[in-house]
Amino acid sequence: MTHPEFRAKLAAVGFGVFIPVFFVSSGIRFDLDALFADAATIAAVPAFLVALFVARGLPAFLYRGDFGRRRVMAAALLQATSLPFIVAATQIGQDLGVIDAASSAAFIGAGLLSVLIFPISALALLRDNSDAAGLSE
Repeated sequence: MTHPEFRAKLAAVGFGVFIPVFFVSSGIRFDLDALFADAATIAAVPAFLVALFVARGLPAFLYRGDFGRRRVMAAALLQATSLPFIVAATQIGQDLGVIDAASSAAFIGAGLLSVLIFPISALALLRDNSDAAGLSE
């Protein structure tokens, strides 16, 4: 527990293993049939992904004067990553009858893509930045 990277590695295990297992075991309701039933629903996924980035990532750009462009972009990508809230909100929306299964599937699909794409992109930006600064290991 005294290793300097212990907390980071523990967090990585928690977010990389235990949280996805929680969603699988708690029965994440992802209606793949509803997602692929209509072309408009499939087209909504990238739009929702962009909306996630704009709504949740845009505040990082307030710090563009304090940090480099790559670090701000990486922070924006990491802030835009979202799945638990989307799953909960779409389930509540479906239970209340204000969102249909197709829209719910499109939102969750965008959330799943954000969890897969945004962190990898952010890490690539940070890695390129550390290589350029001569800080690579």
